[in-house]
Amino acid sequence: MGTSSRIPGFKDATVDERRAIVAERRGLSADELAVFDPRSGLDVSSADHMVENVIGTLAVPVGIATNFTVNGVDRLVPMATEEPSVVAAASNAARMARVHGGFHTSHSGPVMQAQIQLVEVTDPEAARLRILEATEEIVAAADALDPKLVEFGGGVQGLDVRLVATRTGTHVIVHLVVDVRDAMGANAVNTMAEAVAPRLAEISGGRSLLRILTNKADRRLVRARAIFDKDLLGGAEIVDNIVHASAFAEADPYRAATHNKGIMNGITAAVLATGNDTRAVEAGCHSHAVGPDGRYSALSHFERTPEGHLSGTLETPMAVGLVGGATKVHPVAKAAVRILDVATATELAEIIVAVGLAQNLGACRALAAEGIQRGHMSLHARTIAATAGATSTELDRVVERLIADQNIRAEHAKTILAELRATR
Repeated sequence: MGTSSRIPGFKDATVDERRAIVAERRGLSADELAVFDPRSGLDVSSADHMVENVIGTLAVPVGIATNFTVNGVDRLVPMATEEPSVVAAASNAARMARVHGGFHTSHSGPVMQAQIQLVEVTDPEAARLRILEATEEIVAAADALDPKLVEFGGGVQGLDVRLVATRTGTHVIVHLVVDVRDAMGANAVNTMAEAVAPRLAEISGGRSLLRILTNKADRRLVRARAIFDKDLLGGAEIVDNIVHASAFAEADPYRAATHNKGIMNGITAAVLATGNDTRAVEAGCHSHAVGPDGRYSALSHFERTPEGHLSGTLETPMAVGLVGGATKVHPVAKAAVRILDVATATELAEIIVAVGLAQNLGACRALAAEGIQRGHMSLHARTIAATAGATSTELDRVVERLIADQNIRAEHAKTILAELRATR
């Protein structure tokens, strides 16, 4: 790839100019990015084959986050979101990390799990051992269902068997642990679970009930770290304030919920842009935020380095894929993947987690400096002005007045617009 993700003046370019810049930087043709025009993207006919009872489509803005360096490679990151400031904040945070090498990531592998629930087992302790004794048989039966996955180096890695005490008795829960390679993996592991459930029921002497993956993808962890420059952040006081804010989120679940929402602003936008399952990813992230003590806490952590810079770290499950689902069907998702230029699902997951850390840093910096509203509302003012009917030539003047008056409301925007038009 080799082209820089640092694009000065990108935000001031027109939409067409931005597309041309992205195409040039990623070696793509203009036609490959034409799908980002709503008139050329997902049509109703295609949508009708994706879900049931289709009556239309809903467009969501797709922006490009710039300045990202992940494991030494520059990336332009498509982000689909309706919330102002998200793309800008992620890009700005990536710029602050860029001078110290950008983001560095690691992972635990593309491993998903399916659960088979066995109920009405009279001897659960003994049943657990009988199932473990049959591991080789169960693994072989499950792998036989997806020889292609095995051929590409994936497949069932083993079984876990847990005894879960519930109000209806002790349930025997079998986990199929599966390397799903470049798939998100839901279809693969669900198919395997369905197929081996009757044999597991026979071995246990009970009855199989639920047979489905778990979105608590704690064997598919991705970790990202970065050092954010103290001077670009605004100095030592800002660094200290962000460390204090991070400590607050680690200790208090009320703060942690909003802190993690800031992470998900970045993660969900990148997941959605690539056609992956936002609900599955969100479920995995929030479940991971609950520690062994049962307390919900922050997913990320910020610390001061010996040199006074800010160190940020984030670890979370990231179950995304490059094969199957909307990623291979939705024309915009396919174009987004081409812009990212990723070869594996793990590579995609690492970039997404880096974006989550960047977005989290952007939100924490705003909170630790001028407060979240100043930057957020200045961008929100553009949405309000456009909603009020401001044209492209009127937009900037309406936004300036909204901010100066500290009254960013649709009614006030309409008043300003009426005054501007009356003076012409």
